[in-house]
Amino acid sequence: MNALVFVYILIFVILLLIAYAVLQIRMAGIKVKDFYGFIEANQMLEKLYRFARKYERLSPQEQLVFLSEAEKVFDAFDKVPDMLWEEEYQKYMDVLDKYKSIKMIRWSQN
Repeated sequence: MNALVFVYILIFVILLLIAYAVLQIRMAGIKVKDFYGFIEANQMLEKLYRFARKYERLSPQEQLVFLSEAEKVFDAFDKVPDMLWEEEYQKYMDVLDKYKSIKMIRWSQN
């Protein structure tokens, strides 16, 4: 019986912590969905950053994939305050520079 009460209390505490986290996100003026998208975009930014640093020349198909994924990351980062991603600023700028260079190459080819 004591174990069952302990499990219920533990579940209640976990739910309170989740509610508190959601409340903090909402008080910061961010939608929970946008915050979750930012977390996913942050992981994608890391992959794009490594990819941009590793490869100098990309095939046309790789360029299209890079451009579409980078646009998704940029959209997600635009939806949250800058103070949340200050630490990732340099990676963001490196990916943005690679994005711009690919856009210029594709524009000049057309």
